[in-house]
Formats: sequence, structure tokens, C-alpha cells
Amino acid sequence: MRRRLQDLGLVPGTEIECLGKSPLGDPAAYFIRRTVIALRREDASQVEISVRKEQKKHETTKVIALAGNPNVGKSTVFNGLTGRNQHTGNWPGKTVESARGICRRRETLFQIVDLPGCYSLLSHSEEEEIARDYICFEHPDAVLAVCDASCMERNLNLALQILETTPRVILGINLMDEAEKKQIHVDLDSLSGELGIPVIGMTARSGQGLEQIFEAAAVLDQTGGGKRALVRYSDPMEKAIEALEPVIREWLGDTVDARWASVRILTGDESFKRAMEIRGKAMPEIVKTVWKEETDRLSRTGIGQDELQDETAEAFIRKAEKLCEKTVTYENRQYADRDRLLDRLFTSRYTGFPIMFLLLLLVFWITVSGANYPSSLLFGLLFRGEDLLIRLASLSNLPEWISDPLIFGVYRTAAWVVSVMLPPMAIFFPLFTILEDFGYLPRAAFNLDRCFKKCHACGKQALTMCMGFGCNAAAVTGCRIIDSPRERMIAILTNSLVPCNGRFPTILTLISLFLTGTAAGAAGSFLSALLLAAVILLGICMTLLASRLLSGTILKGIPSSFALELPPYRRPLIRKVLVRSVFDRTLFVLRRAIAVAAPSGLLLWLAANIRIGGYPVFYWCTEALDPFAVMLGMDGVILLAFILGMAANEIVLPVMLMMYLSQDNLQQFHEMSAVFRILTENGWTWITAVCTILFSLMHWPCGTACATIYRETGSLRWTLVAILLPAGMGVSACFFFASAARMLTGGF
Repeated sequence: MRRRLQDLGLVPGTEIECLGKSPLGDPAAYFIRRTVIALRREDASQVEISVRKEQKKHETTKVIALAGNPNVGKSTVFNGLTGRNQHTGNWPGKTVESARGICRRRETLFQIVDLPGCYSLLSHSEEEEIARDYICFEHPDAVLAVCDASCMERNLNLALQILETTPRVILGINLMDEAEKKQIHVDLDSLSGELGIPVIGMTARSGQGLEQIFEAAAVLDQTGGGKRALVRYSDPMEKAIEALEPVIREWLGDTVDARWASVRILTGDESFKRAMEIRGKAMPEIVKTVWKEETDRLSRTGIGQDELQDETAEAFIRKAEKLCEKTVTYENRQYADRDRLLDRLFTSRYTGFPIMFLLLLLVFWITVSGANYPSSLLFGLLFRGEDLLIRLASLSNLPEWISDPLIFGVYRTAAWVVSVMLPPMAIFFPLFTILEDFGYLPRAAFNLDRCFKKCHACGKQALTMCMGFGCNAAAVTGCRIIDSPRERMIAILTNSLVPCNGRFPTILTLISLFLTGTAAGAAGSFLSALLLAAVILLGICMTLLASRLLSGTILKGIPSSFALELPPYRRPLIRKVLVRSVFDRTLFVLRRAIAVAAPSGLLLWLAANIRIGGYPVFYWCTEALDPFAVMLGMDGVILLAFILGMAANEIVLPVMLMMYLSQDNLQQFHEMSAVFRILTENGWTWITAVCTILFSLMHWPCGTACATIYRETGSLRWTLVAILLPAGMGVSACFFFASAARMLTGGF
């Protein structure tokens, strides 16, 4: 059901105190309140309110927010609670993605809000600011603070900060099974007594303890929440807080906790002040006066802003330590010895990079050797489907000018993309997910952080770069994790310098045909994987080089630091690995590739079948491009194939073969020897192959990635830079290699 604001009798600036049974818990009330406040600068007649159909009048609705450090299983808890009843979007005015879902228990509808993972609420990053603002100003019925049972001291730091902002907190101790294996015991009852809130032991991966969350929410309704002022500061700071509290309570009322707000004002938290101004609560003069008096008094005793901020952070750490001393027991103090040993191997200055290269080589070798057979099967299956479509078109008397573009253009191109792209993705993504679940990828990012810092870029770029091996478009979206706009832009502009899954087939085929052609069997596949890994390393080096060039020219700046948590090593759950890799990654990327490849197939068919002067359109295009392409060690056909392949990188090699054979549609080749013969008959040498590999590694992003870059940057200029930067590097690399190779082989 959709209703306009004026139908509800609302005008911009109106606040709703109650709609339905729960003033703050009803999603409709929450949505209307947020929307109306935001309408101070908009026309109410242009905004519509969506009311969920599943809401019933007799139901009570509650909002539970999930908060926690990264890698504590918060998303697993969210998925376990909401199942498929969830949706994602962006936080208002932010680029960080939000996830919300619903679940029903008896007569209560729970809305679950997954807050961004963060280490504190002190607002050092966009994620922290979002989590803080939601907890403070949206007043959820309960905040589930998710902790890792094996890292309680660090996780309790955030839980205590949440408890300072709102008493309505449930402490969820996740990964109890992992803690038990390490002989770590958490006294839940004792911890609950210390904090005055419900404490739940959970193993979210198996669903254990999740139902207790709803029982705990009911307990909060009865008790009102946890103890107040658990964290105490030094006497001078406590006196300053005591002086500020009355004037802040008068200023803010019940909007936020007065003691917590006093600490934020006292420590000079500018983001908190901005948040209050946005909500029409600009700081009054009386608060400014008291704040200045107290900060002057503190500064006379040698306590400045830096000391206040340090003391605030240390107070939470000290309290977390004391709580752990009382409630956490370690029967085996050597429980982390194995993890530390692996960390020394994976992150050492001497062994970290060799191990990273060997793992990369192993992943590509398994992908290369395992993808050939299923790719051939898929080819046969999909091209039999093409025969069926031809018969159906014939039986229905469909004109050729309609059936041919659709079958030989759209369908055949999409079939090529699926056949070439699906098998390696179905192998690569599960292997990548296993490394991620095992805990290795953060270690790889730790190794690469030193390299990116030297290039004046952010270490988080290492994570987005790794995502680019699967899909550059998805990796560009992943750049949202980088807080600095400058460093985020560097990561976006350079991401296409690592080859995505769609470029692997072309690179691998040319390696196999021209560089390892004499090797056969396991030796051949291993050598191909070795050269492919070398190409990937070259892409990483070019990414670092481009990042340094950008940070020294159009995107100058100092690299920011970031907290990178090295999670404990865990045994991957194969079933969940398969589900995540197949549905969340493989099919997602494949669906997007097909959506782009289908229209490009129609364009390709038209270029091959529309003739000018007796020759197809693509003939004239290749002739025009040939002089420039020859300088790069290629020819016009290769360069045009890359241009047409902008829609989908998977069709670059098939388009080359089609144009070399002067065919009017893509052809299927069962034997690689036939492909090798066609290429060599058209003047290919090992120099041509290497130049084509280099250009495949470094050229413009695909159409999907370009659209994503434009959406993320909101700028046509930056999108153009993202196209020209890798293309310019590819052209330069090909030109210098071709020139040097010709000179050495007497080609001039």
C-alpha cells in the first residue's frame, strides 16, 4: 500500500511521536519519521510512504540493531535471523551499504538492522559514524552487540561504548564452539550480572542461541536495560562531565544519554556536533560557555584535547580488561600458538610473499586444469540448444532478418560467455572463498599494505584488488570500504589493472598456444598456471605503479592508516562456501555478464552482416585500426576485438576468430590446434601473442565496470580517467615490448 504524505496530514518538519502500538519500533512509524524530518528541504507532495503488506494491525513491531567488530559473525547472525526476508541499500547520504530484514515470532514482527562492522563508536570512520548515529538517534528497541568468544577483551570495548549510549543492549557471545576448542570459558551469568543486561552464548553458523535473542528483547522490556556509568574516568574529567551534564540534558532532553553526550562534547567530537546540527539541535551558548570553562580548567592541569581522547579510549579498555579477568577463563594459555606460528609464516617479510605467490599459483593451476572439460560439455549443450532454436524458428516461419540476429547474434554470444566464463568461475570463486573463510586474505592484505603505503595509497586497496580477480565491477563497489575519498578514487581508477575472470580465458589460451605449446598433460597445465600467475603479479605491480603516479599527480595526499584485524584461522564450512561462492558471486557475476553480452552480440552480428562496398562493416574498421595496431605488435582485427569486447571480455578471442575467417557469426572450435592454425595463418607470432596478453591485462574496463565506476564516482570525467589510464599503460607496454622484440629478432 502506498500513501502520500499529505494523505496522512503531514507537512515538512512534522515529527510523529506514535504510529501503531510501538512508538519507536514500528517500521512504518520509523520510516515516516525519518522521511518527514528529511523533508525540511523538499516538497511533501513528491514523497510517498511504503507500508509493508506483511504488517498486521494486531502485531507489535520491534527493531533490533546488530552491532559488532568485523569478523565476529554478525552477518551470519543477520542471515540466520532473517533468512530471505532481507534487502540492501545505502544509508541516507552515505556510500556504505545497509542490510535490513524481517522475521516474525508469535505476535511480534522484528525488523533486523545490520549496522556496519566497526571497532568503536568514536567516529573515526564512516562506518563508525553510521553505527553511532543509528544507535543514538534512531532508538532501536534493542541493540545486539555481537562478540567473538575467543577475543572478549577487544570485543567488549565496543559493547561498553554501546552500553554508554543506550541501556537497551543484548550481549551476544558468538563462536562459542571455537572458544570451546581453544579451552576458553566465558561465565555468561557473571558477565550478565556485571553489566545488568541479558548475555547469550551463540554459535550462529549452526543456529544455536539465535532464538534466545527474542527472549532477551522481552527481558529488556521488563528491566529497562543495563547499568549506567559503568566506565569511570579520572577525577578531573568526572568533575567536568558533572558540570556539563545538566546543561546538555536541558539542551538535548531525552534525545541521547546526557553523560555520553558530555564526554563527546568534552573530547571535541566534531562529527557529533555536526550530527546534532543536522537534526536541528545546534549547540546553545550556555553549553559552549560551560564547555570552554571546563576545558580551560583541565588544560591548566595539563589535560588537553589529545589527553582527553586518550583517556576516554583507555577507560573502556581498562573496564574491558577487568570484566574479562572476572568472567573469562583460559584453561590453555597456549591456545593461540598455532595461529601465531601460521602468522609468522604468512606475514613474515621473508616468507609472506613467496607463500602468497605459491597459493596464487595453486588456485590458478586447479582452475586451469579443472575448467577445460566442463567448458567443452557446456559448449556442446548450449550449441545443441541453438539447433533447437533454429528448428523452432523454421517451424514458426520466423523471418531470417529476425531469427538470425537473435540466434546467431544474441544467443550465440551469450552461449560463448557462459561456456567460457562459468566453469573457471565455478572453480575459482569457491577456492577464493575457502581462503577467505580460512582467514588468509586479511594476511595477504597485511603483506600488501606495506606496498600500497609506499605508493601513498590505502592498505584496504589490497582487499578490493583481490576482489577484482573475480569481477572488476564488484570490486569497484567494494571500494566503499576505503574511508578517504582520495584513496577510494585511486582504488577505483586502478582496479581494472588486475585481470577479472572474463580476461583469464584469452590470456590462458594464448599462453597455452604460443608459450607452453610443447608441454603436455599435467606439466603443461602447471607451466600455464605458472605463467598466468606471473601475468597476475605483473598486473599487481602495474596497479602499484599507477597508484603511485596518481598519488603524486592528480590525487596528491598522505596515506591514511587503518585497523586491519587478523581473524583467527577457522576451518571453512564447505556447504556455506559453495552457497556463497555459487549464488553470491558466480551467478551474480554471470548474470551481469550475460546482460551486457546479449546486446553486444546483436551489435556484433550487425557489424559482420551489414556490407558497405561489398565488405562487412568490421572489415573497414580493422583496416582503419591496422596501422596503429601494428605499432603495438598486433593488428586491426585484434584491436577491434578488444573494442567490441568492452561489453564482455569473454568474447574477445571468439570475435578475432570470426573476423579472421570472415564469418558472419561466432564459431565453435573443439580443438585448440584449429585455433592455433587460424592465428598463425593470419600472421601471429609469439610477439603478437605476448602483446595481446599485455593488452588483455591492461586495457579499458568492461562496460559493466564503467557503469559501476560512473555510479560510484558520479563523474563522467573520473570515468573517462578510469578508461584512459589502463588503456594508456597497455598501449605503452605493447609498444615498448614490440619495438624491443623486433629489434632483438631483426624485425626492423
